[in-house]
Amino acid sequence: MIKPKNVTIVFCFFALIQSLCAQSGFSHELGLVAGFVEMRSDFGESENSSNNFTNSGFGIGLVHYMNFTLNADCNCYTADNYFNDHFKLRSEISYNRTHLEHHGKWVDPSLTSPEADQLRTHTGLAKNYNIGTQLEYYPLSIRDFQAYAYRFTPFVNLGIQYTYHTPEVKTTYNNPDPNAIGDVTDPSNFYSGWAPGSVDASPGSSWAVVSNVGVRYKLSRVSDLMLDFRWQFFMDDKVDGLDHNLPSNKNNDSLIWLSLGYIFYLN
Repeated sequence: MIKPKNVTIVFCFFALIQSLCAQSGFSHELGLVAGFVEMRSDFGESENSSNNFTNSGFGIGLVHYMNFTLNADCNCYTADNYFNDHFKLRSEISYNRTHLEHHGKWVDPSLTSPEADQLRTHTGLAKNYNIGTQLEYYPLSIRDFQAYAYRFTPFVNLGIQYTYHTPEVKTTYNNPDPNAIGDVTDPSNFYSGWAPGSVDASPGSSWAVVSNVGVRYKLSRVSDLMLDFRWQFFMDDKVDGLDHNLPSNKNNDSLIWLSLGYIFYLN
């Protein structure tokens, strides 16, 4: 179900884009990105490759670029300086979700302890709404790329995003019916080595540092195809609804996102 708060965020994003297009004088680009998301969290062992690849999901986002090389008012090039020819300002609103389970040696099938069963029956769902901005750097000339001097151009960026997270948690521990959901407020249903309060699926918010590396391919004069790889590090360890404070997973939650995008030039 689409919540009013989420609709408001999207509306504000579009209003911001419209305001930028009307007032900045620079040219603008709009795009859609979607792809594979992998969550690095307190579920399972953080260094276990099977755990990291299995705890995966999808993400989708709407991106806007302010392009400093063209003046939209006269459809002509702006001043020829390094910043204008190698940087873009990227704004974005996105959503991603990841199904989470415990994988690794602590849930190996050979283990029959109550603790192993508590981990096996504990699952989660990370759902994140993100909005933010990044400064994107192109080592090759943006003007030359737009003029078809080359069809591929790489980029890197760095920025910050605000994330509203609404995780979900469930357990089937101590339930004779494997499809029945247990009491998620009862600490005895979860791993006994965790402190009370470690499992908390309350909605919350967090800032996140975001860095991307990718490449664009020129499809036409007014459109590009983009391949984008992202690392997003949250300033919070409860984005996944779990913070057990054990030395094995003491880092804050983070995610990586491999996406494919289509970018359209508005001016």
